[in-house]
Amino acid sequence: MSKQPSQPPQQTKRPLNVLQKATSKTVSVRLKNEIEYKGKMSNVDPYMNVILVDAEESENGKKVANYGKVIIRGNNVLYVKIEDRL
Repeated sequence: MSKQPSQPPQQTKRPLNVLQKATSKTVSVRLKNEIEYKGKMSNVDPYMNVILVDAEESENGKKVANYGKVIIRGNNVLYVKIEDRL
């Protein structure tokens, strides 16, 4: 029987903490209705409501509109992708 090298314990990452650390980074927010917003996240709260600035709206991969500021209600969010992490 071979002994496997021990790995450092992984810290569990809570989604809200990850998002809060991504404040002022570029994110893509995909909604349940398949609309996607991309912009700089200026704030996120415990309900995962998100505020984006310099946001652009896309639908089916096509840019639809530009906005100065967008507030997205958390219960409409399918996922949030932090662009700097790709």
